[in-house]
Formats: sequence, structure tokens, C-alpha cells
Amino acid sequence: MKQGERKRILVVGGAGFLGSHLSERLLQEGHQILCVDNFLTGTRENVAHLLANPNFELLRHDICFPLHVEVDEIYNFACPASPVHYQSDPIQTTKTSVLGALNLLGLAKRLKCKIFQASTSEVYGDPHVHPQREEYWGNVNPIGYRSCYDEGKRCAETLFFDYHRVHRVPIKVGRIFNTYGPRMHPNDGRVVSNLIVQALNNQPLTLYGDGLQTRSFCYVDDLIEVIIRLMNSPPTLTGPINIGNPTEYRVLDLAQEVLRLTGSSSQIVFQPLPADDPKQRRPDISKARQFLHWEPTIPLEQGLKATIAYFESSFKCKAALHLETATIAVPHSTQRR
Repeated sequence: MKQGERKRILVVGGAGFLGSHLSERLLQEGHQILCVDNFLTGTRENVAHLLANPNFELLRHDICFPLHVEVDEIYNFACPASPVHYQSDPIQTTKTSVLGALNLLGLAKRLKCKIFQASTSEVYGDPHVHPQREEYWGNVNPIGYRSCYDEGKRCAETLFFDYHRVHRVPIKVGRIFNTYGPRMHPNDGRVVSNLIVQALNNQPLTLYGDGLQTRSFCYVDDLIEVIIRLMNSPPTLTGPINIGNPTEYRVLDLAQEVLRLTGSSSQIVFQPLPADDPKQRRPDISKARQFLHWEPTIPLEQGLKATIAYFESSFKCKAALHLETATIAVPHSTQRR
């Protein structure tokens, strides 16, 4: 990095799954990172290995309230991204998407700095167009159980483009499709983490509907790469840009692959399909290829192996900590000698 290129970068939701990987990558590039999180779904463990770095700062803050800091760039990842978490407090989910966007756009306007919005493929709803192109307006239920997230993210995109048109705020909007990898929350209800955790515990693998619905799975390292490329692209490239893996898999096939890679004895069971759950999800990444010269490089098997290894290590660490705590808690006189 040349002298003078170091930036002070605000990563909101920086202790979450994607935010922690982005913070790590930006630190490796020599930038100073202000990581902001309210720890609703993000964890200190996700960024514990970064705390000793003098260029990393961690701040607990709810982005529904204004944030007064001085930075050169902003990445907005604030908002629970899994149905289990965003449906647990749907009003707060909408507030985080909408008020959070307003507060960060106001900050970007004051600082005259570039801001990235982590949007989502959920803006397409249960799509009638396949694969999904950025020009597709979507098929979203505005009053359903998923609406707090789907419509919250759609409104955030509206705010981003209005701030760009009215106030000339430099924006970048990436629509993120299914992403997986280390540091996923074990109880987030997403299909990859669900299946891996169930398989490692030899519990039944839960599929919804007939398991024939499709998803496209992008490994986290590939996603972080394209996000940084989008952020560093010319000002005229505002987005929205689809970012994800265009290779499509049936959920049933994913479950069978997880069973193979874990060697689990789990059985597959089927439950009713949740309301408004999309039956097909696959990005058209033509724009990412054309303007960012990017496409995913990590195959599903390789990514799943890394993710499985993370969860195995996490479970072992927690088991060892539980055993150590239990041993300490036993009165000395009752311990076996």
C-alpha cells in the first residue's frame, strides 16, 4: 500500500458472519477498521483474533441511533440476515434496515464519503423470473412473516438511491445471495449451517417441503472479494449488482453432500414449507463479470469442508470449555484423586 492510501473504514455489523470476514480482509490490506455491532447476532468471538491489532477498534452501538465518527468509507452490514433471527423481533428488523440506512447515509452525506449497502436476494421475493437479473422488480409479499426483512432491505435500497440522486452521496449496492463459511451462527436457521450442525450431532437433517427447491451457495471468501471490488469500482457503478454463485443446487442434494462429507449417520426428514419461502434462487451475475471481472472460484465441496471443520472445531472448543468450567466448579474435597 502506498503512503497516504490507508483509510479509516467503518464496518457496521462488523462482528457478524460477513462483517468479521470483511474486517479481517481490510486489515490485511493495511486499513484502519472501526467495527460497530450491537451483538444481537454478531459475537465478540468472531473478531477476538483482531482485537490485538492496533488498527482495529470495536464499538458496541445500535445503528438505529445516530453514530458520530470520522471515517473515509462505510460498509453497512447491519441487520439480522436469517429468518430465525429477523423474525424474532420483526419491528426491530425493519427499524435496523430503514433507520440504520438513514443514519449511515446521513453520516456519509456529512463526511462526503462512499457507502456500501449489503442488500439481499430477498428483494426478489419468490421470483417469477429465473435466474434473477438486477432489472427484475421482484415478487414480495409486503405483509408476510418475511416482510420485515424483505421490505426493509427494499426500502433501504430506495433510500440509498434517493440520497445518491438528491445529495450526490457515492453509493454501492450489492445484492447478496446465499453465502456460507466459517463463523456462521450455529443457530441461525440457514440451510448450510442447519444441515452441518445437525449432521455433526447425528440429528435428523431437516428439509422443508420436498427438498427440491434450489439455492446457489457462495463461499464467503469469494463474496468478500467481489464486495471489495465493487467498493473500489468507478463512481458511476452504483449497483445494484448481484453477488453470489450462479451454480444452482437442490436443497436435497446439499443435504446428501453434507452427509457424505461429515460421515454422519443422520436421516433426512421433511417438514412443511414455510410461508413465502422462495422455490428457486439463482443470481444472474453478468454485470459482476462484465464490470468487476469477478466470478466465484471456490467449489461447493471445498467450501463445505472448510465450514464443517470450523463447526467441528467450535464444538470441540465449547465442549472443552464446558468440561474445564465443570471441573473448576467441583469442590476440592469431592474431586477424585
